[in-house]
Amino acid sequence: MTKILAFVGMPASGKSEASSVLRNKGITVINMGDVIREEVVRRGLEPTDVNTGGIGTEMREKEGRAVVARRCVPKIRATGEDLIAIDGVRSVPEVECFKEAFGNDFTLVSIDSDLDTRFMRVKARGRSDDMKDISALKVRDERELGWGMGEAMKIADVVITNNDTLEEFREKITALVGQAQ
Repeated sequence: MTKILAFVGMPASGKSEASSVLRNKGITVINMGDVIREEVVRRGLEPTDVNTGGIGTEMREKEGRAVVARRCVPKIRATGEDLIAIDGVRSVPEVECFKEAFGNDFTLVSIDSDLDTRFMRVKARGRSDDMKDISALKVRDERELGWGMGEAMKIADVVITNNDTLEEFREKITALVGQAQ
């Protein structure tokens, strides 16, 4: 059975960096946001924050709050690997979908980081769907909290705080991987 480390956290909390640590260890990472970005591209839209957020909300309204997780399950099973990471859990229904599919082999990891630290990261990373000012980050936070991310964070199996140095965070993730293997 495949063991899964799934990351949940507010935008720019460190989910992608945690995933990068795992990738560097040869572990496959399934990015839930990619499911939405694929849908944005499929519809011929620009991959902006407004478009990705709008499509993400629309998908959840039309197909249920676990839609992205449901679309990820076959991708996870297709890898046939012992350990997989999932980047970007957004809600309790997604967690429930993964737990139903993978049982006790699914571990939800919440990455906690304060707003100012997260905004500094947003300014530094320069992704097409990133926010240009802190008020836009707050809007994105509210949208994602509206999808149920806060509740998902509260039921996490593990909480990792990410307000310190990048090296300290990478060490925490490396230790987590060691425990999972």
